[in-house]
Amino acid sequence: MNLEAFIADHVVGRRESLFAADLAAHDAELRAAIEGASVLVIGGAGTIGSSFIRALLPYRPARLVVVDLNENGLTELTRDLRSTDHQFVPDDYKTYPISFGGPVFERMLRAEGPFDIVAHFAAHKHVRSEKDRYSIEAMLENNVMSTVALLDLMRELPPKHFFCVSTDKAANPANVMGASKKLMEEAVLAYAAELPAVTARFANVAFSNGSLPAGFLERIAKNQPLSAPHDVRRYFVSPLESGQLCLLACVLGAPADIFFPQLDEPRMLTFATIADALLRELGYEPDPCATEDEARAKAAARKPDDTTWPVYYFASETSGEKPFEEFYTVEEDVDLDSFAALGIVRGRASNDVAGIRATLDDLRALFARPDLPKEAIVDVLATLVPTFHHVETGKSLDQKM
Repeated sequence: MNLEAFIADHVVGRRESLFAADLAAHDAELRAAIEGASVLVIGGAGTIGSSFIRALLPYRPARLVVVDLNENGLTELTRDLRSTDHQFVPDDYKTYPISFGGPVFERMLRAEGPFDIVAHFAAHKHVRSEKDRYSIEAMLENNVMSTVALLDLMRELPPKHFFCVSTDKAANPANVMGASKKLMEEAVLAYAAELPAVTARFANVAFSNGSLPAGFLERIAKNQPLSAPHDVRRYFVSPLESGQLCLLACVLGAPADIFFPQLDEPRMLTFATIADALLRELGYEPDPCATEDEARAKAAARKPDDTTWPVYYFASETSGEKPFEEFYTVEEDVDLDSFAALGIVRGRASNDVAGIRATLDDLRALFARPDLPKEAIVDVLATLVPTFHHVETGKSLDQKM
């Protein structure tokens, strides 16, 4: 199956990139900023980070350093780039499987930097990663504390362009992941008075690493049932579009800007709709099951020539799930006219670095408590992020297929 064609026809509903017009209109600016530049990409082995790299390379940077904890992901990124016909890769190309929040990264940055462009994609991105104090502490450490440490390093070694990725879930967050990204956005605003710091809120990236649609492919390969909520509707962009969005934001954004894709309401899809379309594309007819047990049993009993595939669709009942997505709130200053397919929340550089440091001190004090229930963390986050209204059901995605 041609996955790119499937995404174009059945998920995003377009064969041409959403951002084709914006890329064409700003080609000269992009080329002037990137050609011959030195670029650092953090979290570059993930779907969005690697898509950013693929969007960047045609503009011929002179240096590219990619950092990611996923050593296997960096290996596959390099193999993919080296194996693609007519793919430009600069002679000065290095990958490092290191944590961006540790001392090895700082030593590398001081030795290799400063960079003209720094793009930061390393993040805990899953709503499922908020089960208890340990998973939440790790999420906040990665999404907020380490990002602030990176911003401090950027003040010492300032790039011409700095970008870090956010999420649509930062707008009126209903889960801890969204709240953590909202705090990250506040850090960007605090440092934007001194740094050219820009961010972007995202739709779902179709078939991104670890996503439910990517999981459909894994389940089919392992002869397992597909499972998905039938009532949660999401916007989608393709992996190609995700990299292009970040590139446009990184190079063309003003300090404190928050970019987002301008998408139409009719293209919101449920995951169950995508699962059905995928199965039919592969020649199977979905076979609805009433329970997970029934779906597992039917999958185990499948014969190689069966033309049906068991699916289990359910109403969403796990913590932190919003039934819809939004890219901005009514209180935010939104620009829908500067680009053809990009909107911008015009942030205001707060210059409140001291306030961000105080927030980190509050979080460290919180996690120093030996007895710390999830509810106490949610209460503290609600004081730090006033728009945060947690949806708690007592059930985690780890309890679902």
